Amino acid sequence: MEFLDFLFFAIITYYIIRAVLRIVLPMLFQKVVNKAQQQQNYQQNYNSNTQPDKIKVDYIPKSNKGSVPDSEGEFIDYEEIK
Repeated sequence: MEFLDFLFFAIITYYIIRAVLRIVLPMLFQKVVNKAQQQQNYQQNYNSNTQPDKIKVDYIPKSNKGSVPDSEGEFIDYEEIK
């Protein structure tokens, strides 16, 4: 008789938990999805508000690399040792 009582309560408990989870889990998932959407919207708004202004450069100075053209290369003086 004890086994039948245990089996009966186990089956009842199983169906009660299953019914509660069918109600609670969708609400829980909806909260998680809403929170993720809010965070994404916040990041998009933050990124669009914090983009730096475009910088315009009117003058670019010429750099002097030296009097030797690039095609000739760099020459180094050396002494031959015997």
